[in-house]
Amino acid sequence: MKKEIAIVGGGAISLLCAYNLVDLGYKITIIDEGDITNNTSFGNAGAVSAFEKFPLASVGVVPQILKKMLKGESPLVIRPQLDPMLYRWLYRFIKNANEQRVKRSVELFEKYGRIAMDGYKAISQIPELDINYNDHGVLLVFTQKESYEARKKVATDPEKYQILSFEETKEYLPFIKENIAGAMVLKRNGYLDPVALMRKMKAYLQKRGVEFVLNTKIEDFEIEGGRVTALIAKDREFRADTFILSTGAKLELAKKLGNDFIMIPAKGHSVTFTMREELIPKKAAIFNDIFTFMTPYKDRVRLTSKLELNVADNTPDPKMIEKIIRSFKRYTVDFEMYDAKIWAGNRPLTPNDMPLIGRDKRVKNVIHATGLGWLGITFAPAIGKIISTLIDKELENEESEDIMSFSGMYQ
Repeated sequence: MKKEIAIVGGGAISLLCAYNLVDLGYKITIIDEGDITNNTSFGNAGAVSAFEKFPLASVGVVPQILKKMLKGESPLVIRPQLDPMLYRWLYRFIKNANEQRVKRSVELFEKYGRIAMDGYKAISQIPELDINYNDHGVLLVFTQKESYEARKKVATDPEKYQILSFEETKEYLPFIKENIAGAMVLKRNGYLDPVALMRKMKAYLQKRGVEFVLNTKIEDFEIEGGRVTALIAKDREFRADTFILSTGAKLELAKKLGNDFIMIPAKGHSVTFTMREELIPKKAAIFNDIFTFMTPYKDRVRLTSKLELNVADNTPDPKMIEKIIRSFKRYTVDFEMYDAKIWAGNRPLTPNDMPLIGRDKRVKNVIHATGLGWLGITFAPAIGKIISTLIDKELENEESEDIMSFSGMYQ
């Protein structure tokens, strides 16, 4: 008889866990309090960009953020509040912004980024899963000469970087003005359409027998003999052998099991639109100094930017969108954003850029899979593979090299 697995949460991590587990013969149920289309993964930039990138907690990041706050260009927005979790998170974040930690994070990003990109390449070869996957590089655009010159000094490997002239940059990004400081191609990175990933993966999994229970909130657990035996919703229960909690920035269920994870919601915004055909970017671009990602899909373009720390509200803020667009348009020709749709959602942010993955330390048949921040899409296939291996081989956390090295539960 197939073992049963219940996954709480309907984001990219959940779907990629199910994608791996269904191939191993497990019976999967995915339970989401929304309808899948309103979760954080749908508003993601779609970046698959683990290479040649620094983690959020980087050396010198604190003075850089303070400096950019004065200019209104900071990637992080911190609203004054009394919540002790915010200050615990900030303390850990500052401690992690050191050379040793950053070096380790970059090594892990590259290791699991490669696994993720291989996973997406395999997925994109399945006819039903056309996710607009592109692995031919991402542009890194600088609006400040200082940061551009600093990056150029280390961008010497032609296998990883291609320094662009302004004319070459404009071939990729027809809308830019001459006031950008410089640009390069991060050759090993890629991007995809997150909406296509979510919709098509859901349909694919349903055909494979995965059951989706939507608009259903899990409120509690039934626990017997140190194991969870059922998930409790308002009007029904879900029984399974193993339970995966992939609830994004929401820690209520993890707390019910006695966990005290240091993780905060980070509210992110995006605006999705169409634009004049001759201005459409030919490649996804990270605008490094204003923390803005621009991604072209088949029929639309998306801008994502800024994170508001410890803000759990997911209502789009028109003023924030206005700031993002105003900052971006300092470096572009004037253009219209047609049929613009704004979005906001909460990203699960840990203070050391590491995900919270692995078996619960008290209840061993519960597995956590969250904490990827804005990198959920980037690492989803790698996390799906790690979690499915942990379950299928019946490993403890300590027996999994991936869990022990990549999980923030152990760092």
